[in-house]
Amino acid sequence: MFKLNEIKELIELLDKTSVHELEIENEGTRLCIRKPGKSELVHVQPTVVPSAPQALAPVQVAPAAVDNGQAGAAGQPAESAAADANLHKIVSPMVGTFYRASSPDANPYVNVGDKVGDKTTVCIIEAMKLMNELEAEVKGEIVDILVENGQLVEFGQPLFLVKPE
Repeated sequence: MFKLNEIKELIELLDKTSVHELEIENEGTRLCIRKPGKSELVHVQPTVVPSAPQALAPVQVAPAAVDNGQAGAAGQPAESAAADANLHKIVSPMVGTFYRASSPDANPYVNVGDKVGDKTTVCIIEAMKLMNELEAEVKGEIVDILVENGQLVEFGQPLFLVKPE
């Protein structure tokens, strides 16, 4: 159960960040804080917590690429960045988990060297338990896959490099 002072402290912390929603479970109680605009909504709901903990796969977090004009997408030397200038970057349209295939035992949608069309599905981004298929939106050849399967990705983070036709 959450104490009132803990909830107030979480609301104050959330208000000082760019995060718009926070959800926490503790001892069978779920606390969800959302801030649409300037106001906060606090919702406390009891939930059933499973008696046996569920196994969670470890997830690696990759920092979003930063391009300051002196390096390429992943901190490459300037000459490599010039070569990448002719490549199209397929970027993540949202924050979520990157999956290369529709299921763990399925073949990846695309591999390095594969030809893609503008409607070719290249991956899935899972966000809030929704699976969102991402299309290439360009015709060409996959030159590089910049993230690992199961990795968390940020909005605007480059996922693939494609050499356009």
